Amino acid sequence: MRSTPPNNVHHTSQFSRRQFLAFTGAVALAGCATGAGSKPVPSVAFLLPGRIDDGGFIEAGYNGLKKVAEQYGAKTSYIDQVKPEVPLLADALRKLAAQKPGLIVAHGGQNTPAVEIVAKEFPDLQFVVVQGSKAAGNVTSYEVLQEDSAWLAGAAAGLLTKSNVVGHISGIRVVPGLKGRAAYAAGVKHTNPNARLLTNFCGTQDDVARAKQVALAEINAGADVIFTMLNAGRGGATQACREKGAKQIGNVRDWYPDAPDVFIASAIADVSLGAPQALGDILAGRFRPGSFNRIGLENTGAVRLALAPQVPKSVVDEVEKLRQAIVAQKIKVVTEYSGPEFEA
Repeated sequence: MRSTPPNNVHHTSQFSRRQFLAFTGAVALAGCATGAGSKPVPSVAFLLPGRIDDGGFIEAGYNGLKKVAEQYGAKTSYIDQVKPEVPLLADALRKLAAQKPGLIVAHGGQNTPAVEIVAKEFPDLQFVVVQGSKAAGNVTSYEVLQEDSAWLAGAAAGLLTKSNVVGHISGIRVVPGLKGRAAYAAGVKHTNPNARLLTNFCGTQDDVARAKQVALAEINAGADVIFTMLNAGRGGATQACREKGAKQIGNVRDWYPDAPDVFIASAIADVSLGAPQALGDILAGRFRPGSFNRIGLENTGAVRLALAPQVPKSVVDEVEKLRQAIVAQKIKVVTEYSGPEFEA
């Protein structure tokens, strides 16, 4: 169990679900600190099922933890490097729940089954799943719509490919990753119906060698643009693209500054915003236990497609038109995929 640098903690009080449902912004929450305006700030415990330095999704969750501490003065703690297996995730959640924090944040849709189990064991605690797929009772979901920027990534790939073959690589088959793949495929089809898509879930978000192997297989099969939804494993795909002269589209954050010779775009979905949004909602009195809360392309600070400087203006303009069409609900972002899989 780890804690971020300590904040001032003035009192600890019992926090119940019944109190939470009646929350007005001034109720006593478990493990509270006094924040701006003397409002009670609940302590927040995080489950981060991976490495906080993975350069991707889990690190974004850790950044969310830091934002919660810095912006609201919340006392925070976390458990990281847990394998995405339900029994292990559930045990970690129980350890966090034993602290009786005001809020438990499980970062990643892979936590949803474990949260459903443990939330029933601790009905007086509130659980938030960032990128969660279910919400009920004391489990609330905050989802940054990765599929929105993934759709635009597919649209850009369809416009930029010269070989008419594009790739996609992800790790484990969690709901946000499946939605992102489906949206990417739909975006490709929208701008280039003749393009062939090679898509593979390699079974791990963090294995550099495996990611490189899959990327090389896709490149050798003709892909000249590959969209990666990986964490630490992304480095392997970057190596493969550099060696073979292919381009890559990253996700979560902007990867162009890291490797400007490889990255042509990044499907930004700032999932670090999930936990701060939840805590902000609590303090503002608008938190709704058991609800879904979604953030999409209408919030360009959270979700957008960042294009590299060398991308032609015609493509930049077309992507912006498509973004506006999605926001205006003239284009529906597809989140189910039934096409072929690429065996690497």
